[in-house]
Amino acid sequence: MRELQLRAYGKINLGLDVVRKREDGYHELRMIMQTVGLYDELKMKIIPEDEIRLTVNLSFLPTNENNLIYKAIAMLKEEFGIKQGIEAKLEKRIPVAAGMAGGSSNAAAALVGMNRLFQLGLSKKKLMDYGVRLGADVPYCIMRGTALSEGIGEILTPLPPMPDCYILLAKPGISVSTKYVYQNLKVNEIKDHPDIDGVVDSLKQGDLKGICDRLGNVLETVTIKEHPMIEEIKQFMIEQGAAGALMSGSGPTIFGIFEDKGVAKKALENMHRFEYIKQAYVVEPFNIRR
Repeated sequence: MRELQLRAYGKINLGLDVVRKREDGYHELRMIMQTVGLYDELKMKIIPEDEIRLTVNLSFLPTNENNLIYKAIAMLKEEFGIKQGIEAKLEKRIPVAAGMAGGSSNAAAALVGMNRLFQLGLSKKKLMDYGVRLGADVPYCIMRGTALSEGIGEILTPLPPMPDCYILLAKPGISVSTKYVYQNLKVNEIKDHPDIDGVVDSLKQGDLKGICDRLGNVLETVTIKEHPMIEEIKQFMIEQGAAGALMSGSGPTIFGIFEDKGVAKKALENMHRFEYIKQAYVVEPFNIRR
């Protein structure tokens, strides 16, 4: 095998709670992660020259060691003494800096691609160990599906798949710094913590309404204060028939969960009244039957 093409799927958070700020400055998290059917495409090809050539369809994204794809390839090349090079081409669809782990998913795809192209024989668990060196969300993006994520995001417990539904994703034309959101989160002042255990139980029961009733993300307390439009879009989705709506990650992507595809599509059409919505899609959960 000299070349391959991979899909790097985005994620949403059905629940995101910050338990405490640790002594090392990191935040202790409890999150419910869910892969969705929106993906970037990564093409990888072995080349004889000992170099990494990366191209991306978005001109503002880096193509050097500041890109997680580049970092992932360089890490395994060094680790395994690989002298051949890689040509990688990324077709980006997942919104950038949007709380959907797009960059982490790209890194995960690059690790999987290197493992296959060079027949490194790495297990999924070993790939996830390498992934955590690149970022806390990378191991989950290798695992995919539905999972409880704890620690800084690296402790993962697989969960039953999300019930069938339709997810409306909307990304306003703003970027949110994850670092800024966590720096300005006042953990000790959080009064309403999401019912993470309740979401887990609802997943086990296949209860979509139970999941939607318990959606919660403590990072909204920071991001919505900075960007009130996020709350406006959430309320709009509910008015359009969503069973629940929430900001994903540190934002600014908002998602609404719909039981009916037609209702979700209609809500997508009506999104156009918001001029600041730059990307919007209706997708389904990307589930892995474990």
